[in-house]
Amino acid sequence: MSEKLKIKLSIANRVYPLTIESSQEEGLRKAAKNIEAMIKQFEQSYSVRDKQDVLAMCALQFASQVEQKSIDKEHVSDHLEEKLNALNDLLHSQLVS
Repeated sequence: MSEKLKIKLSIANRVYPLTIESSQEEGLRKAAKNIEAMIKQFEQSYSVRDKQDVLAMCALQFASQVEQKSIDKEHVSDHLEEKLNALNDLLHSQLVS
């Protein structure tokens, strides 16, 4: 059984206490650090005063990255399938000859 850890993450000047699996700690700390960096970037680039607006923009940015990776992966899978089908056809034609 995995041991639970109690950690505190600070995001947008708020502290969030969490109880997590020890294997999740590194990922959560990196995610919080990335969110903080993105908050600073949005605050410096745009004159946003409301933290909720900044957090909404961060959420949109992260969600769009996930969606884009999914779309890119689908395109790569389609491309690989086409290449494998062509290779299969080539092999089949050589075996039949």
